[in-house]
Amino acid sequence: MHRRLFLTALASGLGAAAFPGLAEAAKQSRQRQRYQGAEYVYFDSYEDPGTIIIDTGKRALYYILSDGEAIRYGVAVGKDGFSWAGIAKIGRKTEWPRWTPPTSMIKRKPELAKFANGMPGGPDNPLGARALYLFDNGRDTLFRIHGTNEPQSIGTAASSGCIRMLNEEVTELYDRVPIGTKVIVL
Repeated sequence: MHRRLFLTALASGLGAAAFPGLAEAAKQSRQRQRYQGAEYVYFDSYEDPGTIIIDTGKRALYYILSDGEAIRYGVAVGKDGFSWAGIAKIGRKTEWPRWTPPTSMIKRKPELAKFANGMPGGPDNPLGARALYLFDNGRDTLFRIHGTNEPQSIGTAASSGCIRMLNEEVTELYDRVPIGTKVIVL
């Protein structure tokens, strides 16, 4: 009888009041872990070293090294309805890129109309310090791997489809990869 009462109290939310430690543990488990920076990880892949694999579900970008190793970077990915998946190649690289919001974004956020002709690169620019432009069969996909002026977005689904990285990490990746690098977005 006491067990049934205990389970009923937990299910009704009274358990949180009776057991405050339980409520705090549940709250902490729902909070996203703070990103701690790039790390070397074991990553078994048939892809050649130098390939980039982006696992949008894990909010991670893997730069494949040799012998089952990769560098894992935390990323922000596209919000629902703004994501893209496929295989592309880096077709262009830019330092401190100019940002021009697409017409569809300006329709959603009219305050961005002032940037219809572009926003110069710099620390306030949403593309951050570097941009890697993804191309498919020689055509720009309009998706990018780029830096961010919102580092708190790493680990979330926050962008309009592009892959965001910390500025210092996208700069490191930019220096590692040549134009033509294969990118797989899952």
